[in-house]
Amino acid sequence: MAQGVTDSLLAEGLARIASEIDGAFDALLPVPEDARARLIEAMRYAAIGGGKRLRPLLLTSVAEMYGVDRGAAVRAAVAIEAIHVYSLIHDDLPCMDDDALRHGKPTVHIAFDEATAVLAGDSLHVFAFEVLADPATCADPFTRIELVQALGHASGAHGMAGGQMMDLVAETSEFDLQTVTRLQQLKTGALLGAAVEMGAILGRVSPEGRTHLRGYARDIGLAFQIADDLIDYEGDAATAGKAVGKDASAGKETFVSLLGPERAREQARLLVDQAIAYLAHYGKEAELLRAVARYIIERDH
Repeated sequence: MAQGVTDSLLAEGLARIASEIDGAFDALLPVPEDARARLIEAMRYAAIGGGKRLRPLLLTSVAEMYGVDRGAAVRAAVAIEAIHVYSLIHDDLPCMDDDALRHGKPTVHIAFDEATAVLAGDSLHVFAFEVLADPATCADPFTRIELVQALGHASGAHGMAGGQMMDLVAETSEFDLQTVTRLQQLKTGALLGAAVEMGAILGRVSPEGRTHLRGYARDIGLAFQIADDLIDYEGDAATAGKAVGKDASAGKETFVSLLGPERAREQARLLVDQAIAYLAHYGKEAELLRAVARYIIERDH
């Protein structure tokens, strides 16, 4: 498929899913007329109108390949995005990464306050599983529980939260390439992998039939983090929409510090090529997944 057509396909996919996710959050998080209003407003502030929506795009793209109802796929995508947004709220807190900027606007604890930010993150965490457990997402209870299990595993100590703990330890430890790779497979890769997995679960793909999709997800997850490290190393805050240069100032080992920028960039390209190779037996129906893989190393934010 020609590059221009691929770029257009990706742009349309990103625009569509961003609109759908924003609309779903807007509908599912109405602001009550009582003392909880500030909490819901903080949740909406963090969840609506920001981010690349890559995880929802991956989930819905895989689901579409297997003929899943779009409404069901979007609800599952809202759940995984809620987990992602909660993690960003908590990561930005003074006790964690202490960031003041996220998606080009003040972080939640700056725009509101720390206590509200903690509660907003907690509530989005719970909200994700409320959405997945609702029959409106899928009538089959076995599919719903498999979705809950996949997202729960990717979110906790064996996934994203475990990776964040390793990231905190990295500030006072010297990690080698193998350890940094493991850290990022958990912190960043686990949720990207869950997005692909959940799309396949909705599509009733058997666990053994998901091997190639898992390989694709694993490789784009590492490529995504290498790209993030490069943005942190050589990007600017205005373009990135967040602070840059923080890893070096914190003394953390990254793919860039361990490999150097050129080798890191080449490794990211190799990972993307490998990820695309996992989709070899798919036809045009997987073109959006291929476009996402290429976009991961071409982005500047």
